[in-house]
Amino acid sequence: MAKRATVADRPRTPRWLRPTIVGVLLAVAFYQMSGWLFHNLKGFLGLLFLAWLFSITIEPIVDRLERFGMRRGAGTGLVLFSLILLTVGFFAVFGTLLFEQIAQLLTTLPDALTRITDWANRTFDTNFKTGDELFKITPDTVRDLAQRFTPGVLGVLSTLVGALFQILTMLLFVFYMSAEGPKMHRTIASWFPARQQQLIANVWETSVEKAGGYVVSRLILAAAASIFTGIFFLIIGVPYWLPLAIWTGVVSQFIPTLGTYLAIGLPALIAAVQQPLDGVWVIAFGTVYQQIENYVLHPRITARTVSIHPAVAFGSVIVGATLFGPVGALVSVPVVAILQALAESFGHRYELIPEVGGDEPDPDAPELTADNDDYD
Repeated sequence: MAKRATVADRPRTPRWLRPTIVGVLLAVAFYQMSGWLFHNLKGFLGLLFLAWLFSITIEPIVDRLERFGMRRGAGTGLVLFSLILLTVGFFAVFGTLLFEQIAQLLTTLPDALTRITDWANRTFDTNFKTGDELFKITPDTVRDLAQRFTPGVLGVLSTLVGALFQILTMLLFVFYMSAEGPKMHRTIASWFPARQQQLIANVWETSVEKAGGYVVSRLILAAAASIFTGIFFLIIGVPYWLPLAIWTGVVSQFIPTLGTYLAIGLPALIAAVQQPLDGVWVIAFGTVYQQIENYVLHPRITARTVSIHPAVAFGSVIVGATLFGPVGALVSVPVVAILQALAESFGHRYELIPEVGGDEPDPDAPELTADNDDYD
């Protein structure tokens, strides 16, 4: 009898303990599996998002072709074929000049840095190291670097095949996302109850409109900056005008905050090495064009897109580059544009009271009281 009493008096394990332990273990396993999948698939996810941005960028043209009676798949194929044809045509016309100037620019850049360093040492009585002293380039160093970093024939072929495969994969996703865009939209909406389908439709339309509009506006501004900058560089005789013009247009539009200074800094440096006065002209042109773009071109082109604060854009690029690398840095700003557009579309802002807003109270405005509906 004493033994039975001892067993009966032993504390029992709570019923919730075992399910809790199992749940915690499953949560940890899910977390580990999610981290592993994210680490291994982040390149593919970035490629997928790039394809989606590309598809919504060409969607207005595809929609117009569809309204003219062309099937959506045929319209998407026609747009992609036209873009590929334009790209091939550009490189056919300017490809040789572009690659020659890039090769010459990379060859003369160390010498340009050495000249500027020597000029700074003479002018400001400094003691900065020149290019030869800084890099300590010797024939043995060059031979070692060549053996270490120059890939073999198989390495070059594998890199080219990999890049070509990624481009074809992205184009395939672009085609299906654009050609099957309405169907994909209906499929996603069908996963939600009827009362939420209108909300999903509004979110989809807002995302497509703002992200696509942002990308298109940046491409237009980059093309305009490249064209006007290239013409100016060609007129004043800046060497390597074509790659420097493309550099200025792309960097100034797709790198937030610092892009403007980086874009004009390299051309000014190259121009100043050849002729110091040309460097001044390049800086002056960049300053004037930036004002024209800010007050004339940018408001007109981006009237229907989201205006993102430079600090927010710069922070999003850092976060995107940390998570996804170069692809993340490229797509981070459109993602922020979508989030900001959704917040503005579905959020609600209240009018500030005079004590917070700093404005003088309007004597004709009704007094805010606890009974006033506007106060809630």
